Amino acid sequence: MSNHLTMARSEQIRELYRQGWSRRRIARELGVHRESVSRQVRLSQAAGPPGPAKPAKVIAGADEGDGSKPAKVITGSERECRSKCAPYRALILEKLEIGLSAQRIWQDLVGEQGFTGSYLSVSRMVRQLGQATPLPFRRMECAPGAEAQIDFGPGAPLVGPDGKRRRTHAFRIVLSHSRKAYSEVSLRQTTDDLIRCLENAFWAWGGVPQTLVVDNTKAAVTQADWYDPELNPKLLDFCRHYGTVLLPTKPHTPRHKGKVESGVKYL
Repeated sequence: MSNHLTMARSEQIRELYRQGWSRRRIARELGVHRESVSRQVRLSQAAGPPGPAKPAKVIAGADEGDGSKPAKVITGSERECRSKCAPYRALILEKLEIGLSAQRIWQDLVGEQGFTGSYLSVSRMVRQLGQATPLPFRRMECAPGAEAQIDFGPGAPLVGPDGKRRRTHAFRIVLSHSRKAYSEVSLRQTTDDLIRCLENAFWAWGGVPQTLVVDNTKAAVTQADWYDPELNPKLLDFCRHYGTVLLPTKPHTPRHKGKVESGVKYL
């Protein structure tokens, strides 16, 4: 995997570090190598001390709130897998829980831990862990003002003066700590519509969350990618103006924004 970072991803790293995120957390959330995060932090520090982070304004009243298995014969390849990967079992499981592939896990082990085993040995360990241990989905709690999750859903049809029915889109954004939400109906789902809805939500709340979690809608993400998505430049400028960071979810993983995903369909 290339170590080259886009300008948008570099800005994300620097802004999250300025907000107080640890390098480990940034690497985990963005799916980038920890050394790449450290490099961006060093470049940011060399450019001069960052200004004070903008604290998210907390809206009053909004953010208070044994079954045994039969024995099996262990083959030579399985024995090699266990001997090479056994010391890294907990680390491999941790990386599986955040959605990393076997290929990415092997690359991280080689680069970060000096792992000398083959990719196939890691792949076998990943397969065994997946069969033996269902991966848990943990409920993640956020501090007040730290995160908001965004989604679009189908809205009720609108009947115009001519009697024709028009399709609408329901925009919904939810504060992850308090679950306080803002909803708005839009006739389209463009980047300009998304920006207008976000700005209206900020005015309604009287503050701006530190991070915005959004799915891979074309209005926000021009090119979806598991590790390095290409974000819409106009939306990035909007986030930069308000001092917030856009964090798209991984493709095909709606659970990453579960606080808003289940609610938008009831609008």
